[in-house]
Amino acid sequence: MSPVWMHPIPRSCFFLLWFVSSALAAERHVDPTWLHRSLDSIKEQPSDLTSSNCHYHPIFGMGDPDATLLRGIVRYGEIIVDSQGTSQMVTYKEEEQVYFVREGNGQVQYGAELTPIRPQDFMYLAPGIAHGIRNSSDRPLCLIVMGFRVPNPTVAPADSRLLKANLEEVPRQEVAGHPPSTLYQLLMGAADSKRDKIAAARVLTSLFVMEFDVGGTNFPHHHDREEEIYLVLDGHGDMVAGGGMDGVEGRHPAQVGDAYFFRLNCTVGFYNEGAIGKPKSRILAVRSLYPFSK
Repeated sequence: MSPVWMHPIPRSCFFLLWFVSSALAAERHVDPTWLHRSLDSIKEQPSDLTSSNCHYHPIFGMGDPDATLLRGIVRYGEIIVDSQGTSQMVTYKEEEQVYFVREGNGQVQYGAELTPIRPQDFMYLAPGIAHGIRNSSDRPLCLIVMGFRVPNPTVAPADSRLLKANLEEVPRQEVAGHPPSTLYQLLMGAADSKRDKIAAARVLTSLFVMEFDVGGTNFPHHHDREEEIYLVLDGHGDMVAGGGMDGVEGRHPAQVGDAYFFRLNCTVGFYNEGAIGKPKSRILAVRSLYPFSK
């Protein structure tokens, strides 16, 4: 039998194979399990409520480069209304919203009703009701807006009232499954909630503030049905986001103005690194249902 001679592969073929494999690797995109933003570095973007004296800073969702990563959350951003300024009036038939006032005083126009607002007020804005913001004070008004995609929208009743409360009205309490070094203020939950100050939401499942003692934590954990966002209001520490070298937790330095988005099943938590005698760390957190496909 005659020997079979193997012809050498031309170098050009090796180059072609390398080029194709490199191109395929470059095209592959892996979605992150969490996102980090800092309020100080977010640029203003136009939105349907902005005006010459009302400004919107997208933190997550609409207006952010990674907006498609969020599924049930439409928007999470900062609204700043200048002194004597007003926003545009907006109506969302397929979105429920929450406002949390960080700084300043003003009014919310909700349907035909004009309601005063002050720092640490939080309120539920139902789908289908026109609303806007006014600032009649001499200082800027700053709010966090959260919007959640509502399936099967319904027509809101014409006499709907703005559901509003203030953080000072909500007691601090321990929550089962978490250590006593962290106290919770349960601000808002679903319409059938029996524990939250305001029970009204359809997609939002829990809006709350966590207060951490020195060295305190809420124990790293995960949620298998909900997306979650943390915003540091006071203090500093280590944010737990995703898996670290041990496959359990990755710790990242976090301070006031840092915001983190966590996909479902992403490890999430916080360790307060403050010192005795310094203000406790506080985080504004919100969880909402992930829209599973049928």
